[in-house]
Amino acid sequence: MKSSNIGGQAVLEGIMMKHKDEYAVAVRKPDGEIVVQKDCYKSIVSWESLTKIPFIRGIFNFVDSMVLGIKTLTYSAEFYEEEEEKERVLTEAQALKQEKKEKLLTAGTVVFSIIIAVAIFMVLPYFLSSALKPVVRSYTIRTVIEGFVRIGIFIVYILLVSRMEDIQRTFMYHGAEHKCINCIEHGLPLTVENVRISSRQHKRCGTSFLFFVMAISIILLILVRVESPFMRVLVRIALLPVIAGVSYEVLKLAGRSENPVVNLLSMPGLAVQRLTTKEPDDSMIEVAIQAVEAVFDWRAYEAENFDTAADI
Repeated sequence: MKSSNIGGQAVLEGIMMKHKDEYAVAVRKPDGEIVVQKDCYKSIVSWESLTKIPFIRGIFNFVDSMVLGIKTLTYSAEFYEEEEEKERVLTEAQALKQEKKEKLLTAGTVVFSIIIAVAIFMVLPYFLSSALKPVVRSYTIRTVIEGFVRIGIFIVYILLVSRMEDIQRTFMYHGAEHKCINCIEHGLPLTVENVRISSRQHKRCGTSFLFFVMAISIILLILVRVESPFMRVLVRIALLPVIAGVSYEVLKLAGRSENPVVNLLSMPGLAVQRLTTKEPDDSMIEVAIQAVEAVFDWRAYEAENFDTAADI
């Protein structure tokens, strides 16, 4: 099976799908209509060659994913603003000012999100595991415990947010996204019926990426040792780009390989996806299909990779 290289994410009552530089957001409006917006995304890196270097490209791809994710999430939320806000007509100057404000808001949200994530998932587990130093003298064992604490915090966080109604529907759209990609990558015509029977788990999911980040951090933090508690915190922050770069390469390998070892390494991430994806209804699948077809010629892909595609 050849990877389609389609990626995406769930947004508010919709799906964003991306293929190469093109992305499309399909949103079901409150009146039931599906609106599709297609555009090109320019990376935050002006040197395109940096986004192709193994172990370095993962760092920039991660930030690009956050920027595009927040941008498309904000776009989808606009359809559910108060009526008076939607009907307000802006002058050209006001529109430019609002666009600039949105860009600053996106940048601020990305920076704030990264800071909070580092504090909760990297620094906090270190201090919690360090509290065990009187009874666990081995730094290696404490680092392994720290890794499991990090994973535990991640799972508890998912369980808590999944109790929210809006998040539950977002997880259903997340499932629709995965089902569409699996449908295509298994040579089935992209129809509601075929998407419905496809798996909602996928090895290239961002959930799996985050799990790889947490697992690989255990290995690297065991290898890189410093004595000072302050330096240990600093090392955990400094190693994040390295951890993200390695995790991205492992994720790409998992997405295009059926090697038993690779499949075994992917199993924990796929298991966590049972929490971050839910079975979608047919109306959500319809939205996901429109997002895919806006950026990807699945018929040509299946004709190239599957003999059965000739019958489509």
